[in-house]
Amino acid sequence: MKIGIPKEIKENEYRVGMTPSGVQTLVESKHDVFVQSGAGTGSRFSDNDYLAVGAKILKSIEEVYEISEMIIKVKEPLKKEYNLIKEGQIIYTFFHFASSNELTQAMIDNKSICIAYETVENSDGSLPLLTPMSEVAGRMAAQQGAKFLEKHQKGCGILLGGVPGVSPAKAVVIGGGVVGAQSAKMLSGLGADVTILDISLDRMRKLDDTMPKNVKTKFSNPYNIKECIKDAHLVIGAVLLPGAKAPNLITRAMLKDLKKGTVLVDVAVDQGGCFETTKPTTHSDPTYIIEDVLHYSVANMPGAVPMTSTEALTNATINYAKEIANKGWKQACIQNKPLKKGLNIVNGHVVYEAVAEAFNMKHTKLDF
Repeated sequence: MKIGIPKEIKENEYRVGMTPSGVQTLVESKHDVFVQSGAGTGSRFSDNDYLAVGAKILKSIEEVYEISEMIIKVKEPLKKEYNLIKEGQIIYTFFHFASSNELTQAMIDNKSICIAYETVENSDGSLPLLTPMSEVAGRMAAQQGAKFLEKHQKGCGILLGGVPGVSPAKAVVIGGGVVGAQSAKMLSGLGADVTILDISLDRMRKLDDTMPKNVKTKFSNPYNIKECIKDAHLVIGAVLLPGAKAPNLITRAMLKDLKKGTVLVDVAVDQGGCFETTKPTTHSDPTYIIEDVLHYSVANMPGAVPMTSTEALTNATINYAKEIANKGWKQACIQNKPLKKGLNIVNGHVVYEAVAEAFNMKHTKLDF
């Protein structure tokens, strides 16, 4: 198979779809890999690094899309890429369709095969391709929250861990999945007073058993969320409904109950955000203020640490990529049920139910 790795064009996105080691795995399986010149620079991989493992370097993004049967990316295609995608071409990347009607319609119109990293799902409900980026984003959420609590950043001016004789900051994490657990782990390590909310009693039992003593668990419901955030200095939104739009758990009206300078970090921004006032921001302009509450909602948080993120992502995606390339997308999905769940749009049809529901579109069930 001819496989293309274009340079990411999203603002401040420094990751690349595949490391040289991943490319080597594909080349050794007798596939042709075409990498756009400069695609790996942000992750510290040069064109020569890719040439050394057997890739071919192409100058433009147009050349990569034109020659490739499968495109491996990190982020969803942007508007300038829509017309480069061909009918039947496999696009293997993060899509987060439920947050963008425009993107969904564009992929329907070009009749591509859209395999979304975020909905590849194991039988136990775990998300193997989303997990590494959730780990990065969860840890970064605590890191960014700590930074933007500083007074000159327009936060309230509190140190997460406090100091002897001075109380630590109170942090609330909504969602106890991978993002929430990683956030709580980092926050607790910095000495914050952490409360993590989740709707699963089994998950809370596990967190209660494994987290340090400065992490408390609480059942997630509207009443408890409202009560917890009143005293919080930092709130991290870590809610995930696979493939679907995130629910708004903190409304605009609730912001009036928060302390001036409270920081909200919404990691669910890729799926529409779990705060009503969330809007996507960028690494170059990451925050905004509503009702004296600072919002941080960068839509590609792991892109800020590409040396870590690219390697972690390739570790997770390479075996599925190899399977698609070796067998073709349909046969690979027939034989690999987790991969089949990654299919979101196929030849102009929405085949992932949560995406169809997000926009009241027709849901087409796969016939295999």
